[in-house]
Amino acid sequence: MQHHNLSKVSDILLLGFQNLQNFNFLLFLLLLIIFCVTVCGNLLIILVVACSRALHSPMYFFLTQLSLTDILLTATIIPNMLHIVLYGETSVPLIGCLIQFYFFAGSIGLECLLLTVMSYDRYQAICNPLHYTSVMGLTLCLRVVLLFWLMIFTFVLMVSLTVSQLDFCGPNTIDHFFCDLKPLLELSCSDTFIVKMETLVLAILLAIFPLTVIIVSYVYIIFSILKIPSVTGRHKTFSTCSAHLSVVSIYYGSIIIIYIFPHQQSAKTLLSLLYTVVTPLLNPMIYSLSNRDIKQALRKLLKNISYSIFST
Repeated sequence: MQHHNLSKVSDILLLGFQNLQNFNFLLFLLLLIIFCVTVCGNLLIILVVACSRALHSPMYFFLTQLSLTDILLTATIIPNMLHIVLYGETSVPLIGCLIQFYFFAGSIGLECLLLTVMSYDRYQAICNPLHYTSVMGLTLCLRVVLLFWLMIFTFVLMVSLTVSQLDFCGPNTIDHFFCDLKPLLELSCSDTFIVKMETLVLAILLAIFPLTVIIVSYVYIIFSILKIPSVTGRHKTFSTCSAHLSVVSIYYGSIIIIYIFPHQQSAKTLLSLLYTVVTPLLNPMIYSLSNRDIKQALRKLLKNISYSIFST
């Protein structure tokens, strides 16, 4: 009966960065630069791989999908964050909050699966090099990625639809810069058991199981590298997966710290920047700076573009 006396919430108020109000302009400028660099950097990775025939392999195909996912995540989070920084807080319609959660959760889940299949690709390339081309065919890789996109956004849609059926009776304030699931559920006056069970299944399928596969893959990779007699050979082989290992460490490390260990909300808000803003920014830099093939393809692409410009 008490629920019926409460008015239903139609808008969600995102507080954003309340402790950084004195630095709003600097933070806005920094986030705007990060947004532009992230989108341009990931688009450049996609363009370089698409234009270079030498990079038409499963590893770089997965890298383009990772870049596409990073662009989607950045476009989902940062524009609204810029509005929050500029005005101190922002009001978002409940349906808009759910849509942001849908694309955010889809991007996060897809990135987990892509990092997993990339680790499996490195496992096949290092531990089974003779069978690599037959196992990791481009047609199979394309089907796997299409399955990932379909599976992720179908599963997340199921959770989002369940959340949309909940009653939100107030308060309507979230002390965060985007619509994450946990603070959203805390605003509901309905029973959230079903949503939590769906989220648990989703976390097992899209986070815990992929992380297990990544760890097992790298255990086999490390054992295979240790069997290489020469130090130069071990270093050369490990360098082919160092970029991926760095991205996995940053990405999963930040998620584990935020969602497993207890923190104050202000600390969680700042730590959330690691996987929503910093990781999409660093991914193209890590892969381009540590990968000789990408650097060569990038120089060749820039040379061809400059030649086309000056020749006309």
